[in-house]
Amino acid sequence: MLLGPGVGETVTVAANSRVTIAAHALAWLELARRRGRAVLTSEEVAASVNTNPVIVRRSLGDLQRAGLVTARRGNGAGFALGRPAAEITLLDVWLAVSPEPLLALHHSEPNLECPVGRGIRPVLTDVYDEATGAFRATLARTTVNDVLERILT
Repeated sequence: MLLGPGVGETVTVAANSRVTIAAHALAWLELARRRGRAVLTSEEVAASVNTNPVIVRRSLGDLQRAGLVTARRGNGAGFALGRPAAEITLLDVWLAVSPEPLLALHHSEPNLECPVGRGIRPVLTDVYDEATGAFRATLARTTVNDVLERILT
């Protein structure tokens, strides 16, 4: 049995796990759709992910704001894909749930009197921009449908 957070507790998930949880949820929604269940509850998705429904609801909320899922209220409440799985890329998922940059510079200004401190930011900015571009291009080539097909083979 999965238990929610206690009073005053907060459930957090690392940024890199958010993408995985969201991709898992979308693949499960697509498989359920293929099996005749267009809508799943957050509890059903959480059971597949094996995590707290609070975490899944947060992820599904991010995906809903990005138009990747829709939410139904009332009778038949739950979540469904917002568009076909073949049209949802992992880049879409990453952009929906991971607002932080892939790589970040120092939180405070380095020592500008040090030659490394003076030159590190522009150099790493160029490297990080290139790495982020490659990362984004890789995610853009893979859809939720591709993920599910690889799972099922």
